[in-house]
Amino acid sequence: MRLWTLHPRYLDPQGLVAAWREALLAQKVLSGGTRGYRNHPQLARFRAAADPGSAIATFLHGLAAEARRRGYHFNADKIAGAGTARKIRETRGQLRYEWTHLKKKLAARSPAIGREQRGIAEPKPHPLFRIVPGEVRDWEKRPGKTPARQVKRGGTA
Repeated sequence: MRLWTLHPRYLDPQGLVAAWREALLAQKVLSGGTRGYRNHPQLARFRAAADPGSAIATFLHGLAAEARRRGYHFNADKIAGAGTARKIRETRGQLRYEWTHLKKKLAARSPAIGREQRGIAEPKPHPLFRIVPGEVRDWEKRPGKTPARQVKRGGTA
Protein backbone atom coordinates (compact mmCIF):
# COMPACT_ATOMS: atom_id res chain seq x y z
CA MET A 1 0.00 0.00 0.00
CA ARG A 2 1.36 3.41 -0.97
CA LEU A 3 -0.62 6.51 -0.01
CA TRP A 4 1.51 9.11 -1.74
CA THR A 5 2.40 12.45 -0.20
CA LEU A 6 3.12 13.54 -3.77
CA HIS A 7 0.48 15.27 -5.86
CA PRO A 8 -1.27 12.66 -8.01
CA ARG A 9 -0.36 14.62 -11.17
CA TYR A 10 3.05 12.92 -11.05
CA LEU A 11 1.66 9.37 -11.15
CA ASP A 12 1.55 7.41 -14.37
CA PRO A 13 -1.81 5.80 -15.26
CA GLN A 14 -0.91 2.55 -13.48
CA GLY A 15 0.20 4.48 -10.41
CA LEU A 16 -2.95 6.59 -10.31
CA VAL A 17 -5.21 3.52 -10.57
CA ALA A 18 -3.16 1.71 -7.90
CA ALA A 19 -3.31 4.74 -5.60
CA TRP A 20 -7.11 4.87 -6.02
CA ARG A 21 -7.52 1.18 -5.18
CA GLU A 22 -5.13 1.35 -2.25
CA ALA A 23 -6.79 4.48 -0.84
CA LEU A 24 -10.21 2.79 -1.12
CA LEU A 25 -8.75 -0.13 0.83
CA ALA A 26 -7.33 2.31 3.38
CA GLN A 27 -10.78 3.89 3.73
CA LYS A 28 -12.24 0.45 4.45
CA VAL A 29 -9.51 -0.30 7.00
CA LEU A 30 -9.94 3.05 8.76
CA SER A 31 -13.71 2.56 8.99
CA GLY A 32 -13.28 -0.92 10.49
CA GLY A 33 -14.66 -2.62 7.38
CA THR A 34 -11.83 -5.15 7.08
CA ARG A 35 -9.32 -6.85 9.32
CA GLY A 36 -6.54 -6.90 6.75
CA TYR A 37 -3.91 -4.15 6.62
CA ARG A 38 -4.95 -2.72 10.01
CA ASN A 39 -1.33 -2.26 11.07
CA HIS A 40 0.02 -1.01 7.77
CA PRO A 41 2.51 1.83 8.40
CA GLN A 42 1.10 3.95 5.55
CA LEU A 43 -2.08 4.39 7.65
CA ALA A 44 -0.27 5.99 10.60
CA ARG A 45 -0.66 9.61 9.52
CA PHE A 46 -4.32 9.13 8.66
CA ARG A 47 -5.02 7.54 12.05
CA ALA A 48 -3.20 10.45 13.70
CA ALA A 49 -5.49 12.98 11.99
CA ALA A 50 -8.26 14.58 14.05
CA ASP A 51 -10.80 12.82 11.78
CA PRO A 52 -9.23 9.84 9.97
CA GLY A 53 -12.34 9.22 7.84
CA SER A 54 -12.39 12.77 6.59
CA ALA A 55 -8.62 12.66 5.96
CA ILE A 56 -8.82 9.57 3.74
CA ALA A 57 -11.90 11.00 1.99
CA THR A 58 -9.94 14.19 1.25
CA PHE A 59 -7.10 12.07 -0.09
CA LEU A 60 -9.48 10.11 -2.32
CA HIS A 61 -11.13 13.29 -3.62
CA GLY A 62 -7.68 14.52 -4.68
CA LEU A 63 -7.12 11.33 -6.65
CA ALA A 64 -10.58 11.54 -8.23
CA ALA A 65 -9.94 15.15 -9.26
CA GLU A 66 -6.71 14.15 -11.00
CA ALA A 67 -8.49 11.27 -12.73
CA ARG A 68 -11.19 13.69 -14.00
CA ARG A 69 -8.50 16.08 -15.22
CA ARG A 70 -7.05 13.23 -17.30
CA GLY A 71 -10.44 12.16 -18.63
CA TYR A 72 -10.63 8.99 -16.51
CA HIS A 73 -13.69 7.98 -14.55
CA PHE A 74 -13.15 6.96 -10.93
CA ASN A 75 -16.42 6.30 -9.13
CA ALA A 76 -16.42 9.05 -6.51
CA ASP A 77 -19.57 7.51 -5.01
CA LYS A 78 -17.18 5.07 -3.33
CA ILE A 79 -15.75 7.89 -1.21
CA ALA A 80 -17.34 7.94 2.24
CA GLY A 81 -17.55 11.64 2.99
CA ALA A 82 -17.08 15.08 1.60
CA GLY A 83 -13.36 15.19 2.24
CA THR A 84 -13.01 18.39 4.18
CA ALA A 85 -10.18 17.36 6.48
CA ARG A 86 -7.69 19.80 7.88
CA LYS A 87 -4.31 19.53 6.18
CA ILE A 88 -1.96 16.93 7.55
CA ARG A 89 1.58 18.01 8.24
CA GLU A 90 4.12 15.97 6.34
CA THR A 91 7.85 16.39 6.20
CA ARG A 92 9.92 17.61 3.30
CA GLY A 93 12.15 14.58 3.80
CA GLN A 94 9.16 12.27 3.31
CA LEU A 95 8.07 14.13 0.18
CA ARG A 96 11.58 13.94 -1.29
CA TYR A 97 11.95 10.27 -0.37
CA GLU A 98 8.70 9.46 -2.17
CA TRP A 99 9.77 11.55 -5.17
CA THR A 100 12.97 9.52 -5.49
CA HIS A 101 10.97 6.31 -5.10
CA LEU A 102 8.43 7.34 -7.75
CA LYS A 103 11.12 8.41 -10.22
CA LYS A 104 12.66 4.93 -9.99
CA LYS A 105 9.27 3.32 -10.60
CA LEU A 106 8.61 5.60 -13.58
CA ALA A 107 12.02 4.91 -15.10
CA ALA A 108 11.18 1.21 -15.19
CA ARG A 109 7.43 1.29 -15.86
CA SER A 110 6.74 4.52 -17.76
CA PRO A 111 10.04 5.91 -19.04
CA ALA A 112 8.45 8.65 -21.19
CA ILE A 113 6.62 10.06 -18.17
CA GLY A 114 9.78 9.74 -16.11
CA ARG A 115 11.71 11.76 -18.71
CA GLU A 116 8.99 14.46 -18.70
CA GLN A 117 9.44 14.89 -14.95
CA ARG A 118 13.24 14.96 -14.83
CA GLY A 119 13.41 18.73 -14.47
CA ILE A 120 11.17 18.83 -11.39
CA ALA A 121 13.41 19.41 -8.40
CA GLU A 122 10.73 20.08 -5.80
CA PRO A 123 7.45 18.23 -6.40
CA LYS A 124 4.13 19.51 -5.12
CA PRO A 125 2.32 17.57 -2.41
CA HIS A 126 -1.14 16.06 -2.57
CA PRO A 127 -3.62 18.81 -1.55
CA LEU A 128 -4.22 17.03 1.78
CA PHE A 129 -0.68 17.68 2.96
CA ARG A 130 1.14 20.75 4.24
CA ILE A 131 4.90 20.29 3.98
CA VAL A 132 7.01 21.14 7.01
CA PRO A 133 10.74 20.73 7.65
CA GLY A 134 11.82 17.28 8.69
CA GLU A 135 13.29 13.95 7.71
CA VAL A 136 11.77 10.80 6.25
CA ARG A 137 9.09 9.54 8.62
CA ASP A 138 9.79 6.66 10.98
CA TRP A 139 6.85 4.67 9.62
CA GLU A 140 8.26 4.66 6.09
CA LYS A 141 9.38 1.25 4.88
CA ARG A 142 12.99 1.57 3.76
CA PRO A 143 15.56 -1.08 2.98
CA GLY A 144 17.34 -2.03 6.20
CA LYS A 145 14.99 -0.04 8.42
CA THR A 146 11.95 -1.27 10.35
CA PRO A 147 9.11 1.28 10.32
CA ALA A 148 7.53 2.52 13.54
CA ARG A 149 3.97 1.33 14.00
CA GLN A 150 2.39 4.46 15.43
CA VAL A 151 2.40 8.22 15.06
CA LYS A 152 1.35 10.44 17.94
CA ARG A 153 -2.04 12.12 17.68
CA GLY A 154 -2.04 15.68 16.44
CA GLY A 155 -0.54 15.13 13.00
CA THR A 156 -2.78 17.78 11.47
CA ALA A 157 -1.98 21.40 10.84
